[in-house]
Amino acid sequence: MSNRPDYFDEMMQAGGVPRAPYADYHDWFKGEEAGRLLEKSAEAEALFRLTGITFNVYGDPSAAERLIPFDLIPRIIGGREWSRVSKGIEQRVRALNAFLHDIYHRQEIVKAGRIPAHMIARNAAFLPHMIGVTPPGGIYTHIVGTDLVRTGPDEFFVLEDNARTPSGVSYMLENRETMLHMFPELFSKVKVQSVSQYPRSLRRSLGACAPKACEGRPTLAVLTPGIYNSAYYEHAFLADQMGAELVEGHDLRVVNGRVAMRTTEGYKPIDVLYRRIDDDYLDPMNFNPDSMLGVPGIMDVYRAGGITLANAPGTGIADDKAIYSYMPEIVEFYTGEKAILKNVPTHRCSEPEALKYVLDNLAELVVKEVHGSGGYGMLVGPAASKKELAAFRAKLEANPDNYIAQPTLALSTVPILTDAGLAPRHVDLRPYVLVSPGNIDITPGGLTRVALTKGSLVVNSSQGGGTKDTWVLEE
Repeated sequence: MSNRPDYFDEMMQAGGVPRAPYADYHDWFKGEEAGRLLEKSAEAEALFRLTGITFNVYGDPSAAERLIPFDLIPRIIGGREWSRVSKGIEQRVRALNAFLHDIYHRQEIVKAGRIPAHMIARNAAFLPHMIGVTPPGGIYTHIVGTDLVRTGPDEFFVLEDNARTPSGVSYMLENRETMLHMFPELFSKVKVQSVSQYPRSLRRSLGACAPKACEGRPTLAVLTPGIYNSAYYEHAFLADQMGAELVEGHDLRVVNGRVAMRTTEGYKPIDVLYRRIDDDYLDPMNFNPDSMLGVPGIMDVYRAGGITLANAPGTGIADDKAIYSYMPEIVEFYTGEKAILKNVPTHRCSEPEALKYVLDNLAELVVKEVHGSGGYGMLVGPAASKKELAAFRAKLEANPDNYIAQPTLALSTVPILTDAGLAPRHVDLRPYVLVSPGNIDITPGGLTRVALTKGSLVVNSSQGGGTKDTWVLEE
């Protein structure tokens, strides 16, 4: 598949001329010996191992912890290119916040006929407990990861929105730290915007969303499910970098109408809890009664304004891939503007005509579960066998509401370093956005995920993908 000529190569133009954002890097690269770069690649892996940057793969007892492969050829985006992308991200995030407030209050978008009522009411991610609740500062999505793909010089598409608990930001930070350590001379040659301010910005942004019950400097904590969670490294990393406490459910209890954490001096109230557990496990008194991960009664404290939960419960409906298909309407409804960043054309299999089209063209489409994530539960039609196509056809016919389908995009490529030299591989990009009252802070760049297998379009780390440092150049 990668031999097709219509994939946009982000680094090189026809005739072996580098594109403008890569010009200075390419000059430097030409002067480097291949052997030295391969040695640096091994050094990077050793650094990641030493730091303990691993993730867990559920259901894989043979490899409880893995390194996410890191490729040291950076992905470089020009300052002007980024300016347009960031405007589109900001517009989209504003619309998502407005949408979440609306569906848990007046539901004007439903009354206006822009989204069918059943798409909200019957959605598994819609949380009735949030009806009529306004979070502190009116912010639902404090941290957003917007997944982008590129198909041409000026063509960026939003692949999905991650408004619940977007992960991966620790890899963005560690990738940059590793590159700075290994190639300090390169950063004096190429003017790259910094990402190191993210933890400070995260603390400041979360602190700005403190509840009315907060007195003085807000107390922040990160709620983790514990050491066996796939993203535990990131939870510990962010708590440490922010100067926040890292807590588990058993460290917390409700005391005098506040959520408090156990300390050597007794229980101390928490103002802002950056939770990295799903809604269902947050409060056994209000949701899953078997949950051992959450805090009994925390939703009652939240609804009474005694704590800020980031992200707000119920934001998962904005991650839903069927709701995603309405994002152009959502952006226009709440901002009065056309969406700057385009959606990937999406067929809702819940609609009979769309389902017929998908079944007739299954071998050419990508089919995803509406609540799926991490590359699981999806079909990449062009890469599927007849047996896989037949099995997925049966799933679609049995439960069409559970799926959407999209065309197979010609994702852009960025080279990776191999023993044989540079080789093109497909990439996506997850920029990280911090939202607080009156402010949206977009880190320049984000996490580039790369499909390390030749021809593969699946970039997820759980499916064998790797990461790259993402450089946004100063304008």
